[in-house]
Amino acid sequence: MTTVNPFDMARRQVDIAAPYLDVDHALLDILKQPKRELVVHFPVRMDDGGMSIFTGYRVVHNPAAGPAKGGIRYSPSVNLDEVRALAMWMTWKCAVVNVPFGGAKGGVACDTKGMSLREIENVTRRFTWEIAPFIGPEADIPAPDMYTNPQVMAWIMDTYSILKGYSVPAVVTGKPIELGGSLGRFEATGRGVFLSALEALPHAGLGPSLDSVTVAIQGAGNVGAVAARCFSEAGARVVAISDSRGGVYDPRGLDVEASLSCKRNHNCFLWREIGAEEISNAELLELDCDILVPAALENQIRLEDAPRLGCRMVVEGANGPVTPEADEVLGDRGIFVVPDILANAGGVTVSYFEWVQNVQELMWSEDEVSDRLQRTMARAFGEVLAVARDRKVSMRTAAYILGVGRVARAMALRGIYP
Repeated sequence: MTTVNPFDMARRQVDIAAPYLDVDHALLDILKQPKRELVVHFPVRMDDGGMSIFTGYRVVHNPAAGPAKGGIRYSPSVNLDEVRALAMWMTWKCAVVNVPFGGAKGGVACDTKGMSLREIENVTRRFTWEIAPFIGPEADIPAPDMYTNPQVMAWIMDTYSILKGYSVPAVVTGKPIELGGSLGRFEATGRGVFLSALEALPHAGLGPSLDSVTVAIQGAGNVGAVAARCFSEAGARVVAISDSRGGVYDPRGLDVEASLSCKRNHNCFLWREIGAEEISNAELLELDCDILVPAALENQIRLEDAPRLGCRMVVEGANGPVTPEADEVLGDRGIFVVPDILANAGGVTVSYFEWVQNVQELMWSEDEVSDRLQRTMARAFGEVLAVARDRKVSMRTAAYILGVGRVARAMALRGIYP
């Protein structure tokens, strides 16, 4: 299996768009590097009374358009290059949907599956203490990501607020509603994936509606689970869904709620319990379906995988799930790809809405949030599609032309000082 460095991949994607941009090459060189990288090693008291040392990261890629914005993930595989890449993708994502944020990302190398809730809280509070001088509502605003959630954001907000001496809800987004979180934020990324797929249907030759459309989803976390529910409720047939251990498949269509409930109750998919067939993640990618949603980790669809995909459209719920080499193969095969920096931008869009509500001390209804998200995703899809048609390029290259171009113009207008 080919191993791809995600930071190398992120920089190569900028290079692919570069020939279409009327931008100073020196600016592009700046944009291919993060502005700031923080690596911290910190001790945490564990439940057994012992001490463990954890490594955490917070990378700001480019804040030219506004405060840095990006999630914090907890995973044993977190490393600096992964966080660098994710921060860069966040910059382009914010620019594509035209929200005034730059990109950032963070993470702690830990395995939360083997940790108690108290241990996770201790890691979170100590990590927040380490990065507190660099985050804030006008500087760098964390959010949930893989294996983090509203509770983790609540601990970050509380720790930061204790340090400041007053409550600062706008320091994070994705918080619980009771602490200033936005209605619709939890579902936003998965819902954004669904909305992007709706916009893309006619351009992938799948007709005007989701009736009879089949969908396979790799990943059953927040993004994949919410997207599965949205597709199912809209009339699509979700034929497969998986997590890190494997997945389930039923060509007649899964009972999505029963499948997700089975995962919640047993921490995995018990295929016999829901009357489905057991499949691997690799097999899921090759299923005959209309829409494939990779919503797990980066680098899931590599050069060797691309010829075997059985779908007509890929909607990227994860960050960087398709390598550049695989992307070329998918384009040659006529598979319509909605790239990550467009398809999964619903999360940062509603994070922006939450931040606006916090700094203005107001609250929008769920209908208002949903309507604003739908309009933002539709507008962004239309703008990327227009660039793709005008320049005769793929949707991914078009999204990079749009996103990188906007950030480069913001940098040029601000200038380099001193």
